[in-house]
Amino acid sequence: MSGAFSLAGRTVLVTGANTGIGQGIALSVGRAGGRVIGVGRSDMTETAAAMAAEAAEFVAVKADLGQASEAQAMFDAAWQQHGPIDGLVNNAGIIRRAAATEMSEADWDAVMDVNLKAMFFLCQAMGRQALAAGRPARIVNIASMLSFQGGVRVAGYTASKSGVLGITRLLANEWAAKGINVNAIAPGYIETNNTAALRADPDRFEAILERIPAGRWGMPADIGDAAVFLLAPASGYMHGAVIPVDGGWLAR
Repeated sequence: MSGAFSLAGRTVLVTGANTGIGQGIALSVGRAGGRVIGVGRSDMTETAAAMAAEAAEFVAVKADLGQASEAQAMFDAAWQQHGPIDGLVNNAGIIRRAAATEMSEADWDAVMDVNLKAMFFLCQAMGRQALAAGRPARIVNIASMLSFQGGVRVAGYTASKSGVLGITRLLANEWAAKGINVNAIAPGYIETNNTAALRADPDRFEAILERIPAGRWGMPADIGDAAVFLLAPASGYMHGAVIPVDGGWLAR
């Protein structure tokens, strides 16, 4: 692939690349010609095999993104060993479901640490490295429909994803004139392990499907292809934008 949508010659670090949306993003980047540094806390053999089948270059890095200091150290080490890094996709995320009256402080903190705190400090690490090297960079943060809506029984997740959108806009304001594009994708309902509980509930599954104009749940590749656009030259004048990839959910 060449031209405005090519990632040939570019290295992209994707967090949470072991499964689901992160794996879909890694594969889309690989198909667009990019090299992927996949980060996760669990085994990435499946992603590595899928990337190999696409003849795409993949480097697996193990890290616990629940610790911001470890996340930053991982990024700096990856830049030194496999970089420079052209793009960062902050996809790693967790969810804890409980009524607002029952959510524990431990669950709240766990969600915020991975979804928001680690996301910001990885952006910071990318910004520091790119600015020091005088290099352009692309950052894509994975937001959510709950960056716009309240949701139910996911207070920590809603708060964290609202924060992701706010930080995306703040960083765009600070870095747009310095050659760093910071944008976000807000996935709708995607078939991943994070939505397994919803899909296992027949009533919830049908209620959600009924509202999606496209008539189907999304797949990880739907998010991956949108990420390629935001990482590629085609989106060069986009800063602080959020792209809903939701099958029309927000339009309903």
